[in-house]
Amino acid sequence: MTDPKTPPPQVWPTLRATDARTLIRFLVDAFGFEETAVHGTGDRVEHAELSWPLGGGIMLGSDRGEATDGGEATDAWPLKPGTFGCYVVADDIDALHDRALKAGAEILEAPYDTDYGSRDFRARDPEGNLWSFGTYRGEPRA
Repeated sequence: MTDPKTPPPQVWPTLRATDARTLIRFLVDAFGFEETAVHGTGDRVEHAELSWPLGGGIMLGSDRGEATDGGEATDAWPLKPGTFGCYVVADDIDALHDRALKAGAEILEAPYDTDYGSRDFRARDPEGNLWSFGTYRGEPRA
């Protein structure tokens, strides 16, 4: 249950992917994200939004490579695939862990209890991004 003083999530982490369409399918199947919007043609994804059931979500798109124009990078958001990390609040960590494992996620740490009252697990997606899932929702604001 969310404390009424804890604000709803309004931060949307972003990442790039070598194979964005495959990563989207993985994040939906393994972790339970919901595909909200995917824009692009063929294998290329210009912009995608995946919503998280408890609020917020992530945005992602296809890697744009090292293309340059006159010696300067043409990508104003030059994130490298596989360099992303995120903490995501979830309710049933053990069930989510089992789902992720069944879908082929690389589990880095099986579910465990923290000294601050959270139940967590950690995984890596096929692109190499790191995901930490836990029940800790942050401290309520005063």
